[in-house]
Amino acid sequence: MNYSKVFNNAKWIIVCKVIQSLLQFIVGMLCARYLGPSNYGLINYAASVVAFAIPLMRLGFDATLVHELVENPHKEGEILGTSLAMNVLSSLICIGGTTVFVSVANTDERETILVCFLYSLSVFFAAVEMIQYWFQYKLQSKYSSVSMLTAYVVVAAYRIFLLVSEKSVYWFAVTHSIEYGIVALLLLVIYFKKGGTRFCFSFETAKKMFSRSKHYILASLMLVILQNTDHIMLTFISGTAETGFYSAAITCTTIVQFVYIAVIDSFRPIILENKKDKSAEYSLNVSRLYGITSYAAIAQSAVFTFMAKIIVDILYGDEFLAAVPVLQILTWYFLFSVMGVVRNVWILAEQKQKYLWIINLSGALFNIILNSFLIPQFGASGAAFASLLTQFFANFVLGFIIKPIRENNRLLLQGLNPVFVIKEAKNILLLLKNKHANKIG
Repeated sequence: MNYSKVFNNAKWIIVCKVIQSLLQFIVGMLCARYLGPSNYGLINYAASVVAFAIPLMRLGFDATLVHELVENPHKEGEILGTSLAMNVLSSLICIGGTTVFVSVANTDERETILVCFLYSLSVFFAAVEMIQYWFQYKLQSKYSSVSMLTAYVVVAAYRIFLLVSEKSVYWFAVTHSIEYGIVALLLLVIYFKKGGTRFCFSFETAKKMFSRSKHYILASLMLVILQNTDHIMLTFISGTAETGFYSAAITCTTIVQFVYIAVIDSFRPIILENKKDKSAEYSLNVSRLYGITSYAAIAQSAVFTFMAKIIVDILYGDEFLAAVPVLQILTWYFLFSVMGVVRNVWILAEQKQKYLWIINLSGALFNIILNSFLIPQFGASGAAFASLLTQFFANFVLGFIIKPIRENNRLLLQGLNPVFVIKEAKNILLLLKNKHANKIG
């Protein structure tokens, strides 16, 4: 396996995300303290509602676009142009649908409706941002990473301005759209400067792409339900303050998520190429990816469990201390969540997308049932425990129940085998040592 290519691609993502996370640490802390649990919960409620529109806007292309480019490298402009046109059109429909939903669900709550509308404008710019998958396909993620970092720096400065000038929650709701807008613009400019093929639209290509991606729409929607129902149910049952505590815990849990995403995104093109070429490295690379991400997540969860109070106190202050037990539960959900992301790479390579909706629908229903019982009794802690059990059920247990994807769980268990992990770690260290020696020589 070409570890150097993977590491170099991941390096850019991680470096940029580390800087971004430090900014997020400072600015997020200040914003949460300024807004308080209630308004912070309102912003996160808006984010959860808008999240339901994202899978519909993306049309499943976020999961298949790299695969389409790998399979048809001579049709880059046509594939990208077709996907962008379809995503932009669907984004406009989604913004309207989101506004109608909130107007009905939160009747007479003018503040909630307006915050959700302002937040939903980000869906349009997220549609244009889909161009990032071209950079991922080219293993040139440094450009998309730098673009995202630049956008976040600008928006972070703007958020600080909002804090200093004591603006209302409406101003904070719009910052998400500004961030996506800057990223979309920068990616388009870099794409053409790097000699990207001119965009064009093809109905025939649209039909072929949609026939492959359509399985991901329902699957992604079920995943959104699985990930965001807790926020919405918490808001309706326990109020925005509990949602604020829960959201604070999730932010802490996923604070280093970018590392896992960088590694997975860097492995994805390699794994897809391995499958296309029928390489013996294919199964090994899937297990390697499981081993790297799972053991890193276990270590992270252990640290967060013991340091939960310190982390919450530093990030959010005394007003958010109710989020400590929530974080201690929720941090372990991240382990199984990462397993699900890796599994989806395997499912794409095997072209078994049709099973995703079964997995995610089962998980979504499981989550709703658990939340219905646990939130009224335990509030945000109940929602956290429901999320942990749901991720374990959907991303681990179901892999043994659904026969066509049991092979993935075999690769997962191989990746969790300590003997396998130690062997692969030695290989990586040896490669890095030789590379360093060659540079010196």
